[in-house]
Amino acid sequence: MNVFIEGTILGLSLAFLFGFGPAFFALIQTGIYRGFFPGILLATGIFLNDLLIVALSIFGATSILSNVENFNTIGIGGGILLVIFGIITYKRKTEIEDSDNTNEVKPPHPIIYIGKGFLLNAVNPFVWIFWIGIIVGITAQYNADTTKMVIFFSGTLSVVLLTDIIKTFAASKLKKIVTDKFLILVNKISGVAISLFGIFLVVRTIFDF
Repeated sequence: MNVFIEGTILGLSLAFLFGFGPAFFALIQTGIYRGFFPGILLATGIFLNDLLIVALSIFGATSILSNVENFNTIGIGGGILLVIFGIITYKRKTEIEDSDNTNEVKPPHPIIYIGKGFLLNAVNPFVWIFWIGIIVGITAQYNADTTKMVIFFSGTLSVVLLTDIIKTFAASKLKKIVTDKFLILVNKISGVAISLFGIFLVVRTIFDF
């Protein structure tokens, strides 16, 4: 149980110290614009990608990313995708949805939100590098004991998912008190933040700093 608790402590640290990347802004935007349940679906997609990265790392499949050129390709490609996503988000027209409007456009299929969260996390190489770096350290700490590592990261990922759900819930509640202008501002801030992160990603990858 101590191993699990240590994992939850790491999860809390990640939530408060490293929880403000592109995925964070996407969660807040979705929570406000679409509501709590779509936000949970987006958080689920992010969680599934984190789970995949951790599983691949633990069981030794990270060799496909060991080549520096692979990191460069992922960094540039991922950065460009984030910039495009940010521009689309910035220009998006936003209106507060009327729950009494029976003629409203049919919302996207739930799998779309899960896929969006998964891909948004997947194209960020810093997420891969970050998790791999942590797993290398934890592997040494637990002497490559797979069972302990699985327990440890079960605690970590559980807390990360829980905090993402809390962020989404808080954002969805804001919808009752905000105006169209506020939602447009959220879109613009989210778009700028995601685009800047994408630009930073490309520049950092090219100049290797």
